[in-house]
Amino acid sequence: MGGVDITQQPVFYLFIAVTILLTLGYSWGRRGNRRIFLSAFNALVDTLRPKDQNFTTIGGQTGYHANLIPKKNSFIRRVDATITLLPRQSWLYLPFSLMTFRFDRLFIMLLFSKKAMGLLSEGHLIEEKYSRFRGPKITNEDQLQREEFRWGERDFLLYYADETIKADLLDLKERIGKPEHLRHIAVVPDREQAFIFMIPKRGYVAQAFPVIYKWLNKMIERARSEKEESKEKAQKT
Repeated sequence: MGGVDITQQPVFYLFIAVTILLTLGYSWGRRGNRRIFLSAFNALVDTLRPKDQNFTTIGGQTGYHANLIPKKNSFIRRVDATITLLPRQSWLYLPFSLMTFRFDRLFIMLLFSKKAMGLLSEGHLIEEKYSRFRGPKITNEDQLQREEFRWGERDFLLYYADETIKADLLDLKERIGKPEHLRHIAVVPDREQAFIFMIPKRGYVAQAFPVIYKWLNKMIERARSEKEESKEKAQKT
């Protein structure tokens, strides 16, 4: 008996079709992830105008890290950014990733210089749903005051150590408008840093990050001026 010619079987053509789809999906997903992370990191670079920068891959085509040293900034000595992306290049794994991780993530840490230390109080603007399921634990939560409010189409929590940082965070809320893809903004003096978490939809980082960066610098500058004025008054009395 002659052997069965597999090339004449329907399963063979199905196999070929699936292989082609997976190959095309890999190419499409790789390009898509590249566009997302370049859009996010270019927005950071355009805002910071760094004098030094370093980029590393941390997860093949699904994770990247950046260290940026702002060229001209008295209060922020370094910005670290980490982006984790859905595995769009792997159509077999992507459905499972969508069920567990759900979306791309961009974490930004702004590390304070010596000139900014000791000037600010702790405060957080964090989406309530994110804080319950996947948000970071707020170490000093029991020492902070808490308020809840509706921002855009989502519920947010406001944690604050004093009325000054509360007013500053509410001011930022007005500057941003709708939160859209923003999930968490934090000022954490104990760690000498500020923190931002957002979903890096293309174009959104360029829209939101410059506003937050400018707000943070102005807040630190104001706090520093107030501290110097207070010292001068104390010396005169």
